[in-house]
Amino acid sequence: MSEPKSFTLDVPGAVLHYDVRESDSTEPPLLLIGSPMDAVGFTTLAGHFADRTVVTYDPRAAGRSRRTDGAARTTPDEHADDLHRLIDAVGGGPVDIFASSGGAVNGLVLAARHPEQVRTLVAHEPPATQVLPDRAAALAAVTDINETYLKSGMGPAMAKFIMLVSHQGEIPADFPQWPVDPTQFGLPTEDDGTRDDALLGQNMIDCNYYEHDFDALRAAPARIVVAVGEKTGAALPRRTGEIVAERIGQRPVIFPGDHGAFMGGEYGMPPGEPDAFAAKLREVLAG
Repeated sequence: MSEPKSFTLDVPGAVLHYDVRESDSTEPPLLLIGSPMDAVGFTTLAGHFADRTVVTYDPRAAGRSRRTDGAARTTPDEHADDLHRLIDAVGGGPVDIFASSGGAVNGLVLAARHPEQVRTLVAHEPPATQVLPDRAAALAAVTDINETYLKSGMGPAMAKFIMLVSHQGEIPADFPQWPVDPTQFGLPTEDDGTRDDALLGQNMIDCNYYEHDFDALRAAPARIVVAVGEKTGAALPRRTGEIVAERIGQRPVIFPGDHGAFMGGEYGMPPGEPDAFAAKLREVLAG
């Protein structure tokens, strides 16, 4: 695989930054996408696909990509339109996509709206919280995290976020009232005054509240595979992934590890299981 070449793409309301690792393969490009995680998070996974052209990008308002319209939040529809334009920029598709977390939500929207651009979409643990039987409690918790961020800053809000996504089973109705100490997660208690965190300030509301077009997904000519982690347990990302799979008429495919298993230590986080994860992804993409 060649060294990544970086490019910019002007889209309505933003300038996107993306990277292309070129190869001589005749296979379609492989897009690796997250949200709000940027291209850095896919560095290790990209290295496992040196035999293919791999495209990564920073979603608008994350990493190097910046909004130019002054909007405070970004919807999955906007992200899907950005992906549509990005695919046009790298050849028009159809492409293969591995999409994780909020990126999986955006990938599903893309597949519903522009299925002709997608050959295979592997949607890994999409937080499609609207599908949960306990969605009222889960969405109340999501709203509380966003409000905590706007009121008190990153530390207290991120502590609540960690509690939410690691909770096993249905979300209790009193979740927003749970006392959470940021220091137990090594997070700051002081508010630095910034409010530009793409996860806590944007994705928490627009991603989790999004209502997917399952009729369009079932009818799409694109191959859609919903993936869940074998070690995620009964946490929210796996629960939503299982229901999304059911809603589009399939069973989820079990991948090694947990929600971040494809990572190899990016952002200073403990490494997941990237070798096993990449091998499973290659198997799934091969059909």
